[in-house]
Amino acid sequence: MFAIPGKSPVTLTEAAERHIARLMAKQGKMGLRIGVKKGGCAGMEYTMEFADEIGAHEEVVEQGEARVLIAPMAQMFLFGTEIDYQTGLLESGFQFRNPNVSEACGCGESVKFDDLETLKARMDAAKAAE
Repeated sequence: MFAIPGKSPVTLTEAAERHIARLMAKQGKMGLRIGVKKGGCAGMEYTMEFADEIGAHEEVVEQGEARVLIAPMAQMFLFGTEIDYQTGLLESGFQFRNPNVSEACGCGESVKFDDLETLKARMDAAKAAE
């Protein structure tokens, strides 16, 4: 798979960690699954759903009381992403600071990722730095 031993594929800010832990406790779920799918004006969208179990080949990120499961097909696209949770006057939600995004749509709902060669080179460089 795409995991690098000893390196978390995503990190959570304290705000995201607290919010995910609260959601897990409220819903009685074991984690929050994050993935990507085709859609939106830029081509790809992030997906999030509660998880009752860990799927085969999912990457598990545990930080404090929060647990995030990364779907296998999303691991390469999410590598190096910081997930934050922000609360504002008009809206609140998760924010993805993803170094693999080459473009984002104006509404902020969809993204376009770097090409596969660039993503693979970035992961190889991270492995070599270990």
